[in-house]
Amino acid sequence: MLASTRELALRARAAGTGLGAFNVIHLEHATAFVDAASRIGLPVVLQISENAVKYHGALEPICLASLAIARTASVPVAVHLDHAEDVALVREAVALGVTSVMYDGSQLPDAENRAATSEVVALCHAAGVDVEAELGEVGGKNGVHDPSARTSPADAAAFVADTGVDLLAVAV
Repeated sequence: MLASTRELALRARAAGTGLGAFNVIHLEHATAFVDAASRIGLPVVLQISENAVKYHGALEPICLASLAIARTASVPVAVHLDHAEDVALVREAVALGVTSVMYDGSQLPDAENRAATSEVVALCHAAGVDVEAELGEVGGKNGVHDPSARTSPADAAAFVADTGVDLLAVAV
């Protein structure tokens, strides 16, 4: 059954558990992740990255296939566009029916990231789609491992308040 990423995350938080989110590159990945989640009776998030879209040459085929698998699953399944830097791709994903997007404006200066993320939030929320964003550069990407690259809780709270995102990727 197709589910909201935000709602799945809130349920996991309330239960004191995690929420598995896995990258779908091929249809077989989506099937395997949902089958595994069904066997253990837990929800799952199917993530389609901007890189996977580039690999396929288009979002529509892998997105529609993932949505079809999610709709027939016996457990809640969210379908998520992950780390999209292209707002046009976000618009397409929303039109196709994803339940959430991760808009990554972290490469932009802070004020521009906040403004762009706020626009994506308005677009997505109008369609009932959850939004995750990234503040700063999450450790591990592009070689960032320095402890000074950690997100402060105050910055995270201010970013959420300024943009209205539902979920936030931070460096911890």
